[in-house]
Amino acid sequence: MAGVGRQASMGYVPEDAKWYLAEIVEQITVAGDPRNVVHTNLVLIRANSPDEAYDKSLSFGKRGETSYENPAGKRVDIVFRGLHDLNVIHDELEDGAELCFNRQIGMSEDDLLRWTKPKESLGVFAPIARWSGPDYAAAYVIRELYERFPHLRGTRPAWGVDKVE
Repeated sequence: MAGVGRQASMGYVPEDAKWYLAEIVEQITVAGDPRNVVHTNLVLIRANSPDEAYDKSLSFGKRGETSYENPAGKRVDIVFRGLHDLNVIHDELEDGAELCFNRQIGMSEDDLLRWTKPKESLGVFAPIARWSGPDYAAAYVIRELYERFPHLRGTRPAWGVDKVE
């Protein structure tokens, strides 16, 4: 059984498919903070087969694993947890190409209206909000930022770093 309300099916992959879209899941933890942060990163994969795309997706995920100190001196660990999905891109990569789709069956009019968003609610137009989650900024990156742009020192940036030791 594939799961409640979900139909298992094999996807169609054209013989000449060269591009895939991987959803790579990574978990970020900060020492002393009980909360985790989970990223699902959409990554473009160039491969000659679904198996090669899968292997490359795993490799990209594992390559992203790292540990470092945040500006407060706490250890940050980024761990690859697996793939959320892997899809073939049917179109050529060009302006207007469809990269993937989502199918909903039996969606009510009210749900459909909630599913679509006005311009000001789209992520690209969202206002920058101060982050209130665990501080997983890399201290060495913040130090380099302040070295290159000293006028930013002492400001309260949106990512949540107030001070770098």
